[in-house]
Amino acid sequence: MMPIQAVRRTRWWYVFLLAVVGIFIIRLFYLQVIRYSYYHHTALSDQLKEYQIPAQRGTISAHEGASTIPLVLNEKLYTVYVDPTLVKQQDRERVADAVASVLGGNSSTYLKQLETKESRYQILGKRVSAAQKSKLLGYKFPGVGAQQQDYRTYPQGDLAAQVLGFVSDDGSGEYGVEQALNKQLAGTPGQLKAVTDINGVPLAANTGNILTEPTQGQNVTLTLDAGMQKQLQQVLSQDVKGDHAQSGSALIIDPNSGAIKAMANYPSYNPANYSDVSDASVFNNNAVASPLEVGSIMKPLTMAAALDQGVIQPGQTYYDPGRWTVDDFNITNIEEDGGAGTKSLEDILNLSLNTGATWMLMQMSQPGGTAINQKGRDAWHDYMVKHYQFGKLTGIEQGYEAGGTIPDPDNGYGRDLTYANTSFGQGMTATPLQMAAALSAVVNGGTYYKPYLVDTTTTPSGKTAITKPTAVKKDVVKPSVSSTIQSLMEGVVAGHFLHFPSQYIVGGKTGTAQIAKPGGGYYDNEFNGTYMGFVGGDKPQYVIVVSIIQPHNGGYAGTAAAQPVFASLANMLINDFNVTPKSH
Repeated sequence: MMPIQAVRRTRWWYVFLLAVVGIFIIRLFYLQVIRYSYYHHTALSDQLKEYQIPAQRGTISAHEGASTIPLVLNEKLYTVYVDPTLVKQQDRERVADAVASVLGGNSSTYLKQLETKESRYQILGKRVSAAQKSKLLGYKFPGVGAQQQDYRTYPQGDLAAQVLGFVSDDGSGEYGVEQALNKQLAGTPGQLKAVTDINGVPLAANTGNILTEPTQGQNVTLTLDAGMQKQLQQVLSQDVKGDHAQSGSALIIDPNSGAIKAMANYPSYNPANYSDVSDASVFNNNAVASPLEVGSIMKPLTMAAALDQGVIQPGQTYYDPGRWTVDDFNITNIEEDGGAGTKSLEDILNLSLNTGATWMLMQMSQPGGTAINQKGRDAWHDYMVKHYQFGKLTGIEQGYEAGGTIPDPDNGYGRDLTYANTSFGQGMTATPLQMAAALSAVVNGGTYYKPYLVDTTTTPSGKTAITKPTAVKKDVVKPSVSSTIQSLMEGVVAGHFLHFPSQYIVGGKTGTAQIAKPGGGYYDNEFNGTYMGFVGGDKPQYVIVVSIIQPHNGGYAGTAAAQPVFASLANMLINDFNVTPKSH
């Protein structure tokens, strides 16, 4: 028989073994049942990677005759990236050297990225070609991958650059249409949550993968006519250079719908190389984003307001003293005004009389009077803001549109003088686009159409939506006033010896505006030149607005710098773009 002491030792070992086994069982239960979710999540966190799948951005096109041509397309290139945690320390220099040999650049820069501890995603290169991508991935370095991405390409070069804008490296639209329609163009990115192997490569067949397909962006066709746009850019650039001007803008709009047919600025840039631009102001579409004091092109609008109110009449004359004193300041004209005497409405536009514009504001204050008062200020403010829509955004599909400024008729120092100045386009600001839309309303019979650039949008499923003209306000002026202003502006063109075929109507008005000093007042010898007019047959078919900033060519800025651009564009439209002749 086994001694009692040995039996006891055996029993104690037995109890001890049962206790150890029990502890293991309890621990396993705790880990595999109670703490299962925690450890499962922790394990997956090292293997589950989340990838965003970029959506293909929508294309942008323009009209060319009866067809369309692409302005912006997508080029399939690659972004090469690395997860630094998957690159072994002893391999980092070799990987950095290989990346530098394929993508270019400095291997020390890549090495710093590979040594980054706080990030699991470092971009090694963008706009990488398919051949470069294949060569680099052929090394099979753990953690190095590539993602296909669409980059913007511009088959027409710098055509309509500021209208289009560009797409930054982070995929967001900047300036122009790209910014204004970023959501529609960008689409919706997809998402891939993938279980990976130890090298970070997604296991395609794993049931833990979650895939959301991207939704392609909408394709956009603009109202622009590519041929018209190209010629406008050529005319504008030649003029700005020849006038030694700081910059210039021009646009052509359909006054009977609000559709923009051409719009350009100079200097310009190529959107494909936007990162090479040192002066970001060149990205602005100044025709919609840079309000200015427009000068005497305001006078036809002032006259239309006075005629519409019935405080002046077609064919009316008045005595012009050649000088008005308002708020102790003198309002005068240029030396070619002919001096004091009886003047007509035709003279106000042909001679560009500041005193005539002021007189019309006086008539809004009190018919037959020679002073400006609250009634006149309120009446003119109403036409500027509610009829012509100045001081507010048009809503055109452009980034950074500006609304301009209209002075308060009730408050402020020298209110009467300020309002006298607005009657001839000083003391207020508007963009060339706003002026084009306002003149369109005056000469088309009285309907203000919202300016627009997008003709159609097409969804990935092929559904196309056509933009319809939007009438913002009707009865801007009476149809009879519209006819009168048309006739008077035709007289200005004839008086300036601009010759056009007799079967077409061409009307316009120059503007020369002093440039305001930052601290107040105006420079004596610095001016902006503007021109605003129309071309048509039985009715205006196109409205043109030109602004030339700080020209230095020895003449009046409006006549010597802006008017030649208008004349060239008017002839271009008649010769090349199907202006319908008069029916009789």
